[in-house]
Amino acid sequence: TIISRAGQGAKIVLTGDPHQVDNYYLDATSNGLTNLVERFKGQGLFGHVTFTKSERSVLAALASDLL
Repeated sequence: TIISRAGQGAKIVLTGDPHQVDNYYLDATSNGLTNLVERFKGQGLFGHVTFTKSERSVLAALASDLL
């Protein structure tokens, strides 16, 4: 993964919505982003933020809810 290529002093920021999965074999609880968060949880070099409110347009929020 890209994380395993990070050099000394590197910072990696990954963003994504675990609910936006376009693979029928995966879902919000079984995808790469969720897997990464679960594996790195509790590590001193790792931080995780979950936003609870959409800051996008009303249309984008509706699409996220419906699709």
